[in-house]
Amino acid sequence: MKEEIKFNVKGKEWEDLQNVAFDKVNKKAKIDGFRPGKAPRSIYEKKYGKQDILFEAADMAIKKEYERLIKDDKRMPVIEPKVDLVKCDDKELEVNFIFVGEPKVVLGEYTNLGIKKDKVKVTKEEVKERIDALLNDYADLEVKDGSVSDGDIAIIDFKGLKDGVAFDGGTAENYSLTIGSKTFIPGFEEAIIGMNKGEEKDIPLTFPEDYMSDELKGKEVVFKVKVNEIKTRVVPKLDKDFFLDLGMEGVNSKEDLEKEITHELEHQKEHEIEHVYEEKCLEKASENMKIDLCDELVDDEVEHMYKEFIDRMKMQGISEEMYYQYTKSKKDDITNQMKPDAIKRLKYRYLLKEIIKKEKIKVTDKEAKDRVKEMAKMYSVDEETILKEISLENIKFDKMYQKALDIVCANEVKKEKEEK
Repeated sequence: MKEEIKFNVKGKEWEDLQNVAFDKVNKKAKIDGFRPGKAPRSIYEKKYGKQDILFEAADMAIKKEYERLIKDDKRMPVIEPKVDLVKCDDKELEVNFIFVGEPKVVLGEYTNLGIKKDKVKVTKEEVKERIDALLNDYADLEVKDGSVSDGDIAIIDFKGLKDGVAFDGGTAENYSLTIGSKTFIPGFEEAIIGMNKGEEKDIPLTFPEDYMSDELKGKEVVFKVKVNEIKTRVVPKLDKDFFLDLGMEGVNSKEDLEKEITHELEHQKEHEIEHVYEEKCLEKASENMKIDLCDELVDDEVEHMYKEFIDRMKMQGISEEMYYQYTKSKKDDITNQMKPDAIKRLKYRYLLKEIIKKEKIKVTDKEAKDRVKEMAKMYSVDEETILKEISLENIKFDKMYQKALDIVCANEVKKEKEEK
């Protein structure tokens, strides 16, 4: 719900605010012949003008009116109100507040949604793929005689030349390259297949048109390559030594490992299926409800999502500027892509919030403390550590939303139990 509120200040009230504002800004002023805060107003205004005084007075008036709206009028904005200065001179202040409150929500059907949950199924092929990957993780690297094959690791020196001149980032010595990893531009790794230790070769290539460097995209180059050494992966056998190295409790044979991997895959798929099921239930229930989401609310959610995105990039060592340089994109490109998900997040949030109201969902202190115990056990820390990071009230808040989600998903769970 969006509401525009206008207010103005004039006459003696506005004069008094300007006088207080002048005292504040005058204390920071540096005027020859006067100590800070002691210059007459006429002298101050002659040097600095009236703008700082008016803006300081306006700031005080806006804060006072905002507090009144919250306290006396009981208005509770869900995002920071937008403030427009319509008029601000020495005679009058006129301001427009745009308050965004809770959107109006009319629930539709949020149970009996007819959503079917997929059943967990693990195939022999999936188990084999997981075991093969595990074996590959335990593979040893051994020096190989003969020529480079797909999957080998070639230790190489290389130097990239464009028009006979070495280009930045195109030279390295004793570089370990896994053939087939697609680390280099197309054609590079394929050209090394068949080379022998000590062999040198010129590899002519063309950089892709979508390469991130403007200097190199679409350009013809030559890589001078020398193979210093060839290594190959030796995958262990499923024998007693491997199971000893693996160190998995109760796993001493191929059959034991298959059972353990099957159990892990089932557990993983259960979580994935549950997530997909919950998403479908939320989507259906939110389609059934009516909600009035104003642009300001959506924009605020997008901004939160954008900040989360940039924070994740920074954790990977990529700054905001670096990201845009690499991707040749702008903030608007990212935020426009985020908008549909922002709308979905808001719909789900207000759906569950309205269900909490309608179903009169409560969470007791005991339930919240039990949740703290679960979290402490899950993360192998003490309960005090959890409560330093998350307050008990926030845990209650999350628990209420989980109960609301359980209601949305409950009927299908009940049916499944009856079928069993």
